[in-house]
Amino acid sequence: MSITLRTIGPKKKYIMDKSKGLGDSIEKLARLMKIKPLVDKVSATTGKDCGCKKRQEFLNKILPYKK
Repeated sequence: MSITLRTIGPKKKYIMDKSKGLGDSIEKLARLMKIKPLVDKVSATTGKDCGCKKRQEFLNKILPYKK
């Protein structure tokens, strides 16, 4: 999933790809609530992977959104 920052007029707007499943939606929410950057900092400091990507892929696989 990618997030792009675009400037439209005087406002900046984040454009996100369409969610494939529940995992993508949770990841978007974590980014918007500024949780993801905090988790990334803790992961970098401790040297341990948080498992976010694996969890996201797993949730997308078992709970996909219908097309």
